[in-house]
Amino acid sequence: MAKPVFPMDLSKARILISNDDGIHAPGLKILEKVVRKLCKDVWVMAPEHENSGAGHSLSLRQPIRMRKVSGKRYACDGTPTDCVLLAINHLLKEDRPTLVLSGINRGANLGEDVHYSGTVAAAMEAILLGVPAIALSLSVPWGQKAHWPTAERHTADIIRKLVKVGWPSDVLMNVNFPHVADPARVLGVKSARQGKRKIGDTIVQSRDPRGVPYFWLGDTKTGRVPAKGTDLATIISGYISVTPIGINMTNRPALTALKRALG
Repeated sequence: MAKPVFPMDLSKARILISNDDGIHAPGLKILEKVVRKLCKDVWVMAPEHENSGAGHSLSLRQPIRMRKVSGKRYACDGTPTDCVLLAINHLLKEDRPTLVLSGINRGANLGEDVHYSGTVAAAMEAILLGVPAIALSLSVPWGQKAHWPTAERHTADIIRKLVKVGWPSDVLMNVNFPHVADPARVLGVKSARQGKRKIGDTIVQSRDPRGVPYFWLGDTKTGRVPAKGTDLATIISGYISVTPIGINMTNRPALTALKRALG
């Protein structure tokens, strides 16, 4: 895996943008708008349709098709992972991107969300292919209007700060913006560890018009107080949360204990 070069000169970078909300998502358009002010060489490869909750799924049993939307903007009828893989290993194969940005997602990717998120998965795929990546999400509660100006105002500054500091080649940066109506109400930026918030606490059971039972997975239960220092607590406090997510899932303390036990 190639080691990314930091600090990165964004004005000379080749940036690939993807998401899981689809090629027509407002968050994608905002991210494009912001990034085109930082860099001239910007490419887009996003899913044709929304792929929320797709996780790091890859299309192996059916073909995927790529469509040129306009200029350097492309759509793929596969998953977010397919999009990044196709862009890096085919579309931009001869001149690979130096940075991948995924988002801006309509909805937070906090706690255990990162295991299900197509937004985070797109960034993770970039890391696996040797390209540094940042996932960006706006913490919009279900049923509420998205306050996109908050994310738009702070996205460029976050990207600049992160590429100036840099991060390991096996790590992606997971950024979440608090959902506040006035961008000026954002209190700042904090690094935070991954919190705990498991989706699917509620399962709704009903019957369709033919009387056949079905189940609908619900959101997480509210009212829980997140642990201090987590991404969840950071967002609730009005700060932008930045969490480094490693792709190597080996638990080293457990591995050490296992080696002692097994010899």
